[in-house]
Amino acid sequence: MNDVTDAKPTVLFLCTHNAGRSQMALGYFNHLAGDHAVAWSGGSEPADEINPAAVAAMAEVGIDISREFPKPWTDEIVRAADVVVKMGCGDTCPFFPGKRYENWELPDPAGQGIDAVRPIRDEVEARVRRLLDELGIEPTV
Repeated sequence: MNDVTDAKPTVLFLCTHNAGRSQMALGYFNHLAGDHAVAWSGGSEPADEINPAAVAAMAEVGIDISREFPKPWTDEIVRAADVVVKMGCGDTCPFFPGKRYENWELPDPAGQGIDAVRPIRDEVEARVRRLLDELGIEPTV
């Protein structure tokens, strides 16, 4: 039984526009982790809206990310995260010594149709499931 003082693992998903990869990862993470962990996402140059193909691809697997929106990260959020997952933001991603960083090399779904986004979505799911396993979190589904 968890004590109320137990801290939940916190994961931050970062990409350039916070419109595709990081939003799909956030959607999967929240869906699979339930209330056992916390996740955020952000971008170095947030887009105006989430990639519609990413929204559609996630809807196909029963995860609604349509209410999310691209947002910048802040140093405070990066410092508060236990794990920072970088997806294509390169040198623009923040770095703080002592943080656990992962670099997920994934194709950018920007400007792609849903047929191109589906395999990216599926790879994001596989990586999120591996991360949950490493964090000792049993997926809810």
